[in-house]
Amino acid sequence: ESAASGRIAKLSDRECEVMAWVITGALNKQIAGHLGIVEQTVKVHRSRVMEKMGVVSVAELVRLCDAAGFKAAGLPQTFT
Repeated sequence: ESAASGRIAKLSDRECEVMAWVITGALNKQIAGHLGIVEQTVKVHRSRVMEKMGVVSVAELVRLCDAAGFKAAGLPQTFT
């Protein structure tokens, strides 16, 4: 838990935003639209999130976030 929280603490604010969307199952294109950025930028942030969190799959990322108590707060109801 604390290791996961420590990893989350190393993420930038934007990376945390992208991660919140990723763990809901949103597609890169949807994330880009909601954040007002281009899809390629989402891919870069998503890649950095996966690297910094030390995971290789979204399922792993979801489990790690769950263990750390990280919730996708403030997202539209269709994704939470």
